[in-house]
Amino acid sequence: MAAAAETTSNSADSFPNLRIIVESNPSDSRLSELGINSWPKWGCPPGKYTLKFDAAETCYLVKGKVKVYPKKAAASSSSSSSHHHHHHQDVVEFVEFGAGDLVTIPKGLSCTWDVSVAVDKHYKFDSS
Repeated sequence: MAAAAETTSNSADSFPNLRIIVESNPSDSRLSELGINSWPKWGCPPGKYTLKFDAAETCYLVKGKVKVYPKKAAASSSSSSSHHHHHHQDVVEFVEFGAGDLVTIPKGLSCTWDVSVAVDKHYKFDSS
């Protein structure tokens, strides 16, 4: 087994197709190109929320701070987990983002949103 050189890419192992992409501080031209001001808005107070994304979503946080913990859907059905002794199952992986970030959430992701600062965001579901 080759040792992985990049320790930061661990989450890609568990969720090959369910990666949350965070683009920090996108430029104004990028935001206007996306037409963010015409997107609907959504907000929530601090707390923990379990969310399931049935469609891919792109959102832009105007306010807030969030840690997203993807649900390990593969853990129960995966037969390979038994002989992966070097994988620490108790390591909690999360993606953190906040005000000013443009976030793309993949279709089919179940996750827990741990909101520490109330969120105010623009969002759009990808039609594809």
